[in-house]
Amino acid sequence: MGSVSAEVPHPDTLTPAWGLSWIASAAEVVHRYLPHTPLVRFWESGSLPQGVSPAGDVLPRSPLSDSEPSSRGWGGAEIWLKLETLQPIGAFKIRGALAAVADAARRGVRHVVTPSSGNHGRAVAYAARLFGLKATVVVPETIPAVKREAIAALGAEIVQVGGRSSERLEEAEHIAAERGAEIVYPYDDPRVVAGQGTLALELYPFLREGDVLLVPVGGGGLIAGIATAVKARFSRVRVVGVEPEGADDTRRSLEAGTRVRRETVETMADGLRAEMPGAFTFPIVQRYVDALVTVSEEEIAEALRRLFWEARIVAEPSGAVSLAGAFAVREGRGGKAAAPGDGGRLVAVISGGNVDPELFCSLIRRQP
Repeated sequence: MGSVSAEVPHPDTLTPAWGLSWIASAAEVVHRYLPHTPLVRFWESGSLPQGVSPAGDVLPRSPLSDSEPSSRGWGGAEIWLKLETLQPIGAFKIRGALAAVADAARRGVRHVVTPSSGNHGRAVAYAARLFGLKATVVVPETIPAVKREAIAALGAEIVQVGGRSSERLEEAEHIAAERGAEIVYPYDDPRVVAGQGTLALELYPFLREGDVLLVPVGGGGLIAGIATAVKARFSRVRVVGVEPEGADDTRRSLEAGTRVRRETVETMADGLRAEMPGAFTFPIVQRYVDALVTVSEEEIAEALRRLFWEARIVAEPSGAVSLAGAFAVREGRGGKAAAPGDGGRLVAVISGGNVDPELFCSLIRRQP
């Protein structure tokens, strides 16, 4: 079994080459247990080229789809979608959870605990059941019912606390100390970051210099892993983070040059409600992420609607954020650092699809 438990250098000195070997170790586990979701190309209704079926071509590997309405209907750079909604738990979080829990199981750990807004907790519960470990997930009282029920269905113990991420972390650390459990942090864990970076490995065959990869940003685990892997292979692929305006702790931290805590976090994108970037992830973001754009709640809702009505993709708000960011980049936001090169495409990571049904229905009621 692969392992990412080897000593990890300080993030300030993490080179792309070393980072790639570290992510490749995680891939030995992640790609053993996770199926490759399909590569599907979507075409706008009424504009199908001759010989192409409405369902699109289904290819045998990775999770990228060309969304015809987005990439052609509005002009400018093509927009491609990396569909992490098709993971076994409906979100990218399973990658990092598998890497971390596999390492814990290899070392004889019997109980893992994690603080989570939902998807990471479900991922840890899934991985723990796979490897025969007990799992405890500390979630906010405001967790969407669909996420809480999914965690419970995997046999994990659920502990509910207040809505702040700091409250969840404090309770998880208390449980770990009291019960002898190991914490699997949602983003500030090198094993988790390495697991998330495996997403970029799957994009290697499709990326080309001049492309822009847009990634949702919460605590920074996904973008830190992706940026490390991308910069190891491509010198001119830009990695751009996308945050909700109401949860822009990473934007504020980048401007300040140090981690800044945001005291109030308000966004429908519940998976991105981090109060402060991770201590491990932030230096990686500073070093390898080219730009960061913020998007409004209405822009997130509009992206979610377009995913559904134009491509029939069900995404949660946190997953639709990157598409909203792609539209923002095409409008010039993010400046030259976020702009694609000649012939470059915008590749948006649709990170999850575990959305509360009532919220989803209310958002898609108005067609774009």
